[in-house]
Amino acid sequence: MPKSHFDTSTGASYFFTVSLLNRHSDLLVRKIDSLRASYISVQRTRPFVCDAFVVLPDHLHAVWTLSSGDNDVSTRWQVLKAQSTSRIRQGSAPSLNRPRGRPMGLWRRLYREHKIRDETDFAACVERCWTNPVTHGLATSPREWPFSSLHRDIRRGIVPADWSGGSVFTKGEDATDGRKTTFSDKYAASRLEYR
Repeated sequence: MPKSHFDTSTGASYFFTVSLLNRHSDLLVRKIDSLRASYISVQRTRPFVCDAFVVLPDHLHAVWTLSSGDNDVSTRWQVLKAQSTSRIRQGSAPSLNRPRGRPMGLWRRLYREHKIRDETDFAACVERCWTNPVTHGLATSPREWPFSSLHRDIRRGIVPADWSGGSVFTKGEDATDGRKTTFSDKYAASRLEYR
């Protein structure tokens, strides 16, 4: 995969959309364990903070923050796609192979990448991840969809257990200076705690 032609600043947060070639497939949720193992492998070998993640049948969304001095999202996605394709093929029927023995690609070559501009944009991108199953008619509430980082963040206390969309704000009692503590403030604090 060619180098990313998008923003090359380092230590930034990004929103991604990565899709299968077959947009009518349910492969990602059927083979979620293969995708999960590949994701963990890439995160361990090429560290990044996973701020939000959701897997739908034929595509996924992610919000990542890279460390200062790092902007190589392209290699991470290339490795993740290659590893997950290999893992998925290991236990799959021959229909995942093209004629003449050439393997069929599972993923679209390109992905959508958006550099997050500010706190408001960050919160909107995380919310988009979590609400996307509802948008696609796969669930009536974000909490119903099992393949989402929303559940992790509810367990961590970052998001209220009854959250069903919309901005996540807590009142000033959480902030020492009396201002409102935003979702991004709580999230930034939690990222430091769970690294």
